[in-house]
Amino acid sequence: MPEGDTVFRTAGRLRAALAGNTLVRSDFRVPRYATLDLSGQTVEEVGSYGKHLFVRTPTVSIHTHLKMEGEWRVFTPGQRWTKPAFTARLILATAAAEAVGFALGTVEVLRREQEHTVTDRLGPDLLGPNWDAAEAVRRLLTEPDRPIGLALLDQRNLAGIGNIYRSEICFVERVDPRRPTGSVPDLPALVDRAHRVLHSAAHDPPWRPYVYRRHRQPCRRCGTTLTQTLIGEGPDTERTIYFCTGCQE
Repeated sequence: MPEGDTVFRTAGRLRAALAGNTLVRSDFRVPRYATLDLSGQTVEEVGSYGKHLFVRTPTVSIHTHLKMEGEWRVFTPGQRWTKPAFTARLILATAAAEAVGFALGTVEVLRREQEHTVTDRLGPDLLGPNWDAAEAVRRLLTEPDRPIGLALLDQRNLAGIGNIYRSEICFVERVDPRRPTGSVPDLPALVDRAHRVLHSAAHDPPWRPYVYRRHRQPCRRCGTTLTQTLIGEGPDTERTIYFCTGCQE
């Protein structure tokens, strides 16, 4: 699943292609907005919040979420698409660029003043200008018995972390992801690490994983064979997490 760093960079690409330019075509390939035409509107801004992306015109905010397989790609007018056309769910075109959202998990159009209804339910954005570490710590501690590996994944606590970076952050901080959040020795340090890891991944890619998908390989820190396990709050929520039993306590 694309995480906050991917969405942040995607917003940058769309901003470069669309911001300040007038839409000459919009094509919403979802039933709810099939007749909506935004031609003639200027794209004022493109921004992200956690895993959510917003393309803003003077009147509306086009909210998309990549979910598991979504992706935005930018083409020149007339250029052949590099993904199957039947997976396209949204096309936003200017005179010089064609932005296509493939396999998007969410497509919705909000009035600009409604955008907060998406972000209000999220924790502080790890890559946002108003990142609030203290608020993220406070939210994490509202469920002190919850495993930190689950708490980090909950976008209501802090926005932008997915399965890759929850494993990586816990490893770097030497914290067992199964450990109760309230017993993490230095939770503010772990939250600060989350901020730094996501910032590095967003601004200086690619991130070279320490543990993610490296089970049965040696730990780069202590040499112990890395392991994986399922962690979740029921069969429908369990996802694989990677860690080192030798140096994560």
